[in-house]
Amino acid sequence: MPLPKAELHLHIEGTLEPELAFELAARNGVELPCADTEELRHAYRFEDLQSFLNLYYELMAVLRTEQDFADLAHAYLARAAAQGVRHAEIFFDPQAHLARGVAMGTVVEGLWRALEHSEREHGVSTQLIMCFLRDESAESAKATLEAAEPYLHRITGVGLDSAEVGHPPAKFREVYEAAAALGLRRVAHAGEEGPPEYITEALDVLGVERVDHGLRCLEDPALVERLVRERIPLTLCPLSNVRLRAVEVLADHPLPAMLDAGLLCTVNSDDPAYFGGYAGDNFDAVRAALGLGEEQLRELARNSFAASFLEHDEERRARYLAEVEAYEFP
Repeated sequence: MPLPKAELHLHIEGTLEPELAFELAARNGVELPCADTEELRHAYRFEDLQSFLNLYYELMAVLRTEQDFADLAHAYLARAAAQGVRHAEIFFDPQAHLARGVAMGTVVEGLWRALEHSEREHGVSTQLIMCFLRDESAESAKATLEAAEPYLHRITGVGLDSAEVGHPPAKFREVYEAAAALGLRRVAHAGEEGPPEYITEALDVLGVERVDHGLRCLEDPALVERLVRERIPLTLCPLSNVRLRAVEVLADHPLPAMLDAGLLCTVNSDDPAYFGGYAGDNFDAVRAALGLGEEQLRELARNSFAASFLEHDEERRARYLAEVEAYEFP
């Protein structure tokens, strides 16, 4: 039985395993850029964030119907549950689908087909976070939020993802203000490839409650002090960092230094089909490569539930935290 954990940084489109990609391609008459699953897996070797994004968006072409999105989410939830995930806050990228002529309702209701049964079928509670693509315009983000308004009963929060460099958080000030007015929670990718100033900007301009990645905060001691003082969670993705060359080898990952500094760190999988591992795989990898002890792993699991958007159900959060405390490592 794996250590119970919450997953807070997971792009559902990034869970598209090669086998499912080919199955959906056949269902929808889509031609993939690779001949078979082996060739596609080989293509999952990236030089940087942009080389990953190019393939990521190309493969999304197979996602066309509500059933496709439901199948994608079901497959993720089954894998996540097997790796100890008890609660998942799942990102999705509507602009990438809207641009292909796939309606907002198709995406949200398709994902919901899986999410509404997740607790019964997989033992995983879920929430949806709609991300804006930062390399698209602020106007596009605002139009996306408007398109989502009929579905906000399904959506907990908004996020900001895709290519970071050259797209500072302040570009999205207005749409984040609108999201806050609608009662949505706010997170954003910052400090992965972008500078630590982007983290500060995400906090001060966008009002984010959680920072996705945030690795480069260590370059700014005053920012680290602030993140510790304000208990701002960071959703780290170690295997992703290695695959995208943010960190050369996992043994060099700054996670231990970040924990030692008192930062509220969590470990997540990001785009697990592309980056070589789901949530439990990331925990296993950092344990092996960084020599983390049982209490550090328990701290990471505890942090994941503390950082989750479960304020509406503190009883559930307390139950999950009790599972972490009671867990006996094999």
